[in-house]
Amino acid sequence: MYIEELKFSLWADFIEREFLDGGFKELIENKIINGATSNPAIFKNAILYSPAYYEQLKSLKTPKAKEKYEALAIYDIKKAADILRPLYERGDDGYVSIEVDPNLCDDAKGTIEEGLRLYGAIGRENVMIKVPATKAGYEAMETLTAASVPVNATLVFKQEQALACAAAFAKGAVKADTVVDTVISVFVSRVDRALDPILKEKGIETGLTGIYNSSLIYESIEALQIPKCRTLFASTGVKGDEYPPHYYIENLLAYNSVNTAPIETIKAFVQNGKKEKVLPVEHEKIEAHFAKLASAGIDLESVLDKLIEDGLKAFKDAFKEILESL
Repeated sequence: MYIEELKFSLWADFIEREFLDGGFKELIENKIINGATSNPAIFKNAILYSPAYYEQLKSLKTPKAKEKYEALAIYDIKKAADILRPLYERGDDGYVSIEVDPNLCDDAKGTIEEGLRLYGAIGRENVMIKVPATKAGYEAMETLTAASVPVNATLVFKQEQALACAAAFAKGAVKADTVVDTVISVFVSRVDRALDPILKEKGIETGLTGIYNSSLIYESIEALQIPKCRTLFASTGVKGDEYPPHYYIENLLAYNSVNTAPIETIKAFVQNGKKEKVLPVEHEKIEAHFAKLASAGIDLESVLDKLIEDGLKAFKDAFKEILESL
């Protein structure tokens, strides 16, 4: 845990085989990170551009691209989970996440089957199965947590998604032999990247919408007090130089939360970031900002819906690229 008094954790939003042997261990030893996340885009960059995978690829007998991908990904996730295991054993998170095939986002049965299969194949308790926050995803989240599989609900942009995830986790917990840890991954910077150019033109302050939206979602999750369920802030890297690189960690510090971020973002925060709780943001501030958006003709709900759609497409595209390359 990076800030003990806040119960605030930093996770690395990055997996790559050579990194696991070097910088990953160093960040853990220095008590900076206590978990990791992956997604199809992260694995795409690792598998397509790192030479660390060539040897294993050559040794694989299967002609099926998805089986090759899973063999590579499972190897990395096992390795990360084993490195993180001592943290997990002492109750200091120690989780690594792997996402189900994003093409299953509207297929509850397929998501459940793949989630159980991946969790079983990896064979590590400190692995979270990432499931997109869709209607089918909520059903899968309930079933997986009922089977005592830790779940990371991903691509959450709206309160209604977060509440549906929380409800699924609560139902799953009631049925489970062992109540497992869960996180609800709220995406932040993508909201500002979508809106900031428009807000600039209209003279409205930028860099706030994603944070304010996330603050409201965080509050709604915390209010429910679902056992072992936390908010995880994702999409917290900064593109360009509009804001400091650690902007979306520093401005999202909240009690009982996780922030998963790119490595350079984490290092910038450790070096330069303020370490004080800032969430939840006062409702008056949020309402005033959202009122400005509405008066400027910006339909925030539509923007968020489009970001969910774009996020699913981006993960599907990344997954397709991996499979085509294998």
